[in-house]
Amino acid sequence: MRNYSDEEKPVSAPADRSGPEATGASRSRLPLDLHMHSSVSDGTDTPEALLCRVREAGLGLFSLTDHDAALGCLRIRARLAPGDPAFLTGAEFSCKDEEGKYHILGYGFDPASPPVEKLIGTGHALRMEKVNGRLAYLRSEFGFEFPEEELSALLALDNPGKPHIGNLMVKYGYAETKEQAIRDFIDLAPVEDRYLSPEEAVRGILEGGGIPVLAHHALGSGDQYIVGEAMDRRLRRLRDFGLRGVEAFYSGFTDAMQAEMLAFAEKYGLYVTAGSDFHGRNKPVRLGDNRLDTVREYPKPLFRFLEAVLPGR
Repeated sequence: MRNYSDEEKPVSAPADRSGPEATGASRSRLPLDLHMHSSVSDGTDTPEALLCRVREAGLGLFSLTDHDAALGCLRIRARLAPGDPAFLTGAEFSCKDEEGKYHILGYGFDPASPPVEKLIGTGHALRMEKVNGRLAYLRSEFGFEFPEEELSALLALDNPGKPHIGNLMVKYGYAETKEQAIRDFIDLAPVEDRYLSPEEAVRGILEGGGIPVLAHHALGSGDQYIVGEAMDRRLRRLRDFGLRGVEAFYSGFTDAMQAEMLAFAEKYGLYVTAGSDFHGRNKPVRLGDNRLDTVREYPKPLFRFLEAVLPGR
């Protein structure tokens, strides 16, 4: 494993985190957002700009969870200053198995560990496979052509996806909006539906020293809501793999979704996390909008998560 200088220590090292005391917040009501994306994946803010937003929002703890990537975390870590909020390494992995699709968040892992590097590498390769397939489909089926320099810039991104292709289509007049481009053209591409398995993601995060958490559980398969026994069955399987937590507070949840996942967390002894899923201009969600304002006190599973990631605080 790589040896780090003092300036390069992994963001998961507890001694290297900025503490919440600098914000004047207690851990029992710490303002936090543990799910956000930068331009390293499908957000519009650079990691550096996102750090400025986090400071302005007054958060005491945050995590950058780009898709299949940790580069943004390293860039934020390099710019943390005394008095900044506590920062937790994060990433979001898209997964699928016979039960359907999952998004697995990883927190506090060592980004240079071989298991995490393998997860990120595999997720990135699958993503690039889909991007190339979609571009080929748009060209052959609709005659959509883009300048070579635009394609080179797109494919040079860390994690290009449907929003990037959609924005390019709008720029060259093939669609009115990014949303229309995705709905009417990009989503029609018959790309091979290959993903990491949730078992791979959970175990890779654990082996990299991190905490695996199921993201926005009820919204795991696009427009399909996963609740009740179907969700219970998934959680039992994921817990057998080593899942440690669930994202029970999320900007897109209803009261019922939130209550159900809090109950599942208690039932299975899982941590609870909270996140907005902020994407900048790519999604109408505010930074810090994680529904924690719907409860008077943070639930015990969230407090246990904070104890695990902020030891001694």
